[in-house]
Amino acid sequence: MNIRFMGANHQVTGSCCLLETAGRRVLVDCGLYQERPYLERNWDPFPFSPESLDALLLTHAHLDHSGLIPKLVKEGFSGRILATAASAELLPIVLKDAARLQVEDADFKKKRHKKEGRKGPHPEVPLYDEDDVERALPLVETGAYGKSVSLGPSLSAVFHDAGHILGSSMIEVLAAEGGKTARIIFSGDVGQWNRPLVRDPSVFASADVVVMESTYGDRDHHDPMDPQSLMAKIINETVEAGGNIIIPTFALDRAQLLLYHLGRLIGSDRVPHIMTFLDSPMAAEVTGVFERHPEYLDQEAEDLFRSGRNPFRFPGLKMIHSSEESKAINRIRGSCVILAGSGMCTGGRIKHHLVRNISRPDSTILFVGYQAKGTLGRQILEHAPEVRIFGQPFPVKARIEEIHGFSAHAGQSGLLEWLGHFQQRPSILFLMHGEREAGLALAERLKKDGWNVHVPEYKEDWELKLTRLKP
Repeated sequence: MNIRFMGANHQVTGSCCLLETAGRRVLVDCGLYQERPYLERNWDPFPFSPESLDALLLTHAHLDHSGLIPKLVKEGFSGRILATAASAELLPIVLKDAARLQVEDADFKKKRHKKEGRKGPHPEVPLYDEDDVERALPLVETGAYGKSVSLGPSLSAVFHDAGHILGSSMIEVLAAEGGKTARIIFSGDVGQWNRPLVRDPSVFASADVVVMESTYGDRDHHDPMDPQSLMAKIINETVEAGGNIIIPTFALDRAQLLLYHLGRLIGSDRVPHIMTFLDSPMAAEVTGVFERHPEYLDQEAEDLFRSGRNPFRFPGLKMIHSSEESKAINRIRGSCVILAGSGMCTGGRIKHHLVRNISRPDSTILFVGYQAKGTLGRQILEHAPEVRIFGQPFPVKARIEEIHGFSAHAGQSGLLEWLGHFQQRPSILFLMHGEREAGLALAERLKKDGWNVHVPEYKEDWELKLTRLKP
């Protein structure tokens, strides 16, 4: 049994693991790289042969886990793509939006570089387009939580709710070799306990090998007050100053969670009844998937739907679809809340809203999700005095705020809690999907508790055996 780490090693995006066992080659996730220092990997050939793969197991539909699937198919993969039903419904929305953005971005960069008489570090062509996405989608098959899916005579997989986003999964792989069965758990992204909308993460009593994320492996989500109250405070202070509240928003899950909280704040008159714009066609489409699948949500949200109340709609909310509508937001007089993607400010309509607000001292840029190293969002969050947007410099004069409690990821305590349910510890625990400092800090913490833990490097290869482990 062999496992190779092909992404999200000592960094967050680009999740990808290759498992070779029981005569099968199975990929777990195939994510897009979003941190600036790693973008070239999106253009590199895959460090394995796509046509040799039998299957791809998808933990969830976020781009850093799914965003290179069309490229994988384009380069020869023709096997099965297995995901939950909700992930399968979200996947075409996410990938088609990514394809459109890449085509637009490539065209914009080509024109800009020609005007500036230079070439960029990456090809001025899209990684893939909507036709490539359409070729990948027929390969998708769905699996239900808790039901075994056969991957071959001696190999199967089971999806378990990860409590991260709608349809997110932890994947349990069972492989029979040499008369023994090995259980390998891929955690995917571990959600927080007691978080609105989604259910709590699944837990396990035993495993032979565990591959776990470590995004917040070195810290917890500490806010000075509960997230909803902190959001109310920031909105009220910004409205009083006469500015706008600009929230870089991930279209999948974070947008819906923010709508839920904003609806509650407005419904209880804890913030002024100002206009709220969800300026993301993709987020609007994803919200529709949430509304069609209340059975995936937690009990409170499901009960709201059953009583005829929609937790994602409230007075003053306008979902923006066209670019003309998006531009019209700038003609609004007075304060408003603008939610727009992308969540790390790497592309999309958020850049246009930043251009108009980042140099306004009365406006607030509010971050509610992880900002990876090398992204525009991270630069702003770290209070860079000036940032480049669309190739032009802009002084950062807006108020910069961050709310940690809305994260869809477990903090260090949550990860330790998840591991604490293992009554029989795995032979080895691998940590990935975390920046170097986060992964190594969590590893040191776990080693003190007697765990055999390793933080693999990119392209690191391990031979796994039930009785002996050899790197």
